[in-house]
Amino acid sequence: MIETTNVSKQHDTFLQVIHSYYLLTKPRIIPLLLITTAGSMWIAAKGEVNPLLLLVTLAGGTLAAASAQTINCIYDRDIDYDMERTRHRPIPSGRIQPRDALIFAIILAALSFTLLTVFANLLAASLAMSGIVFYVLIYTHWLKRHSTQNIVIGGAAGAIPTLVGWAAVTDSMSWTGWLLFGIVFLWTPPHFWALALMIRDDYAKVGIPMLPVIAGNQATVKQIWIYTLVTVVASMMLVCPLGQTGFFYGAIALWLGGIFIHKAWQLLQNPDDKTLARGLFLYSISYMMLLCLGMVVDSLPLTHQVMSVIVSKLHFIG
Repeated sequence: MIETTNVSKQHDTFLQVIHSYYLLTKPRIIPLLLITTAGSMWIAAKGEVNPLLLLVTLAGGTLAAASAQTINCIYDRDIDYDMERTRHRPIPSGRIQPRDALIFAIILAALSFTLLTVFANLLAASLAMSGIVFYVLIYTHWLKRHSTQNIVIGGAAGAIPTLVGWAAVTDSMSWTGWLLFGIVFLWTPPHFWALALMIRDDYAKVGIPMLPVIAGNQATVKQIWIYTLVTVVASMMLVCPLGQTGFFYGAIALWLGGIFIHKAWQLLQNPDDKTLARGLFLYSISYMMLLCLGMVVDSLPLTHQVMSVIVSKLHFIG
């Protein structure tokens, strides 16, 4: 493992120190985790989420995710230094020492657990902590460097925020909460494998057994295609058989899913096209964010009222 390097200059100001710790949390990843949390909370609360509970849960989720990502940066500092895409991160560049980063991660986790326990409930707090443990021990330590299924199984860590959101509202679990977990879990492989197709050479260079590196592009796009289909089917199960969402969400999910499937099909026909892989990767982010937004809007009482009026008028005309 690498303790220090001199890729980048040290900090000149306190603001640069703050910025480096901020980058340590991989902030671009966190908003997607929060939108899945919010979507789960809105469905659980049937469109009437307590604003304070929402704020606390999202804050606690942010702290937990930031802690997990920081520990990931500590553990992966050796391969981060070898990859051009990541060698300028705070730890491999020498701007932050691993020991200081670990203290920072522990503080973030403690704050997350305390906040969720006091203002939400112990179940939500425990689930957030289980997400950190799973991401660090199962994905980062075990799967990432040893299995082509690293993204598949490791996707559970990224899906746990849906459970945290559900538990924060209901202080329990249900089939709907687990289905929301399943949607994110199934979405993760096509999302990350599309990225892996783009940076396959980087992963090969540092010996990370991502599916494109070990099995090749053709096998990877086949798996992307299968997981995309199953993801879209799972997203529609919120409408039927569970009946937790209505026509608005169903229409949004069907439209978004159709585009997702089309892009996966295009990639299936052209496994070596990095432009298509990039397009699928970027769209997968929009897909999940808009899908969760659809959950939120669909759950609102106002949406139910509007849809009831529309249905009654259509029935009258018919």
